[in-house]
Formats: sequence, structure tokens, C-alpha cells
Amino acid sequence: MVAPITALAAEEAYTVKRGDTIYGIARSYCIPPTVLAERNGLSRSFHIYAGQRLIIPVGATVRQTPSPAEASARNTPQALPRSIQRAIDKAPVRPGRWQYIVIHHSGVDTGTVKAMDQYHREVRHMENGLAYDFVIGNGSGMGDGEIAVGRRWTQQLDGGHLASEAQNKVAIGICLVGNFDEHRPTSREMDSLRALVEALMVRCKLTPRAVKTHHQINIVPTHCPGAKFPTQSFLDSLQSPGR
Repeated sequence: MVAPITALAAEEAYTVKRGDTIYGIARSYCIPPTVLAERNGLSRSFHIYAGQRLIIPVGATVRQTPSPAEASARNTPQALPRSIQRAIDKAPVRPGRWQYIVIHHSGVDTGTVKAMDQYHREVRHMENGLAYDFVIGNGSGMGDGEIAVGRRWTQQLDGGHLASEAQNKVAIGICLVGNFDEHRPTSREMDSLRALVEALMVRCKLTPRAVKTHHQINIVPTHCPGAKFPTQSFLDSLQSPGR
């Protein structure tokens, strides 16, 4: 039986420490970062500083997810749909096969896996179609935060998302629908991205250092995933497997 949504039951204070992020604090209290940010009147950049006092809405519950202890015991990230976790677990991943997880944006505000696959086959002439292993929707064309698994992951094919063939052989590609030069990704996209990345780190035995943006790793200059993608705060929020 699914637990009902509950109202705020209690609040407590937290003093920000050096190295803290909104994502990390929210995770420790099992609440969405957007709820924490809104309660404290933070800007969309989610910027915080050491010594800042935050109010924690402890009773906030928006969806049923495992506790951090349960997630750690199962060695899986919180809130990842079971079908996606199964697809990650079932893929025949060879030891050492993947060295990087690379984040992209689609550059347009509407997108579907079918349309991307068609574009990559017909315009970019990619034999294996969709260049990415995973796509995350923004509510326009796909559900907001919806994760789609591509055949490059299920069949463990080389990627098509980087300019270097050598890098495509060792880099998993995740594309978020949206133009993040114009606006930030949705909070649900970011929640899904974090859960997906952490599950892939566990499956492929990678650390947060293996997670890169397209801009950081591509041999040809690119702005992807856009100036408004929260690169540093997202990377800082990632938990190493086993922590």
C-alpha cells in the first residue's frame, strides 16, 4: 500500500558545514532538494555557505522511497524505478568496460526517444540509432523525470555521444531533454539523474570522479549541457558506492 502524502509535521535547524551541498543535506534528511530550497527561500542556484542556518522540514514526504539505511543496505540509489534498476542490473557489463558517465542536454525543449533515435539514424547516419544509453524527460514529449533505457545500454554497444571513438567505447551517455543554455533542468530531471548516475556507479564500479559533463570531456569544444546546468553542485552531491 502506498503511503499517503503528508503535511509538514516538524522542523529542525541545520548549520551548513564547509563542503555541504543542498543535495547532500536533503538526501541525509530524505527530502527533495527543491523542498529544502523553497523552505529556506534559496535561489534556483541552490547556493549555500558554511555557517548558514537552514530550516529542515523533517515531516515533508512527497513520494515513497527507501531510507538512506535501506538504500545503502541494498547498494542501490533512492527513488530509481524498479524497471530501470532491473535494466541496469541485467545488462551484460564486462569488468572495466565503462570508465566514464557523461551528461548531455538535448538542446531543445521537447523530445522523445523515438524522435532522437530517428534523427540519429536518418540525419547523423548512426547504424545503432540513439546515441545515448539513457534519456531523461522534462515533461514535454516524455514524463518529467521519466528515464528511458536505450539499446546501447541493454546490448552494451559503444556510445555515439562523443566526438572521439575511443571515448565512446568507454563512456556511458545520459541525455536530459531541455535547452540548459536557456533554463535549468527540472527538479525531477535532476532527481532522476542523480539516482541513475549513482546506480550506474555501483553497477560499473565507478567513483564520482568518473562522472563528467559533455563540456568537460569532449575533445571538440562544446557548451553542452548548457550554462545553466548546475554542474558543480550536482557533481559535489554524488555519493561514492558503499558510503
